[in-house]
Amino acid sequence: MQRMAHIIGLKPEHQAEYIRLHADVWPDVLERLRASNITNYSIFLREPEMLMFSYWEYTGSDFQADNAAIAADPVTREWWALCGPMQAPLQSRAEGEWWAPAREVFHLP
Repeated sequence: MQRMAHIIGLKPEHQAEYIRLHADVWPDVLERLRASNITNYSIFLREPEMLMFSYWEYTGSDFQADNAAIAADPVTREWWALCGPMQAPLQSRAEGEWWAPAREVFHLP
């Protein structure tokens, strides 16, 4: 299992809608994540900075392939089209990134 974390901003004017959507994530989006070996997925919001921190555990053996399957899924792409404009990617992210990855520096097993 590999722990993964990412950070992105949330536009303040979309806070209530983003939280509402994530209180009832579309079942097909959740199923695609599970099929791509993503488990224990959480998103946290830090206010007033409006920074979101996501954490998940990847249990597969080919993250690139599993991630590509998520990105190719039509329902997931529809979900991203809805949620993406509400997000504010970090300026420091690398080219091609949306959520910026965070490096693990400590873990208590």
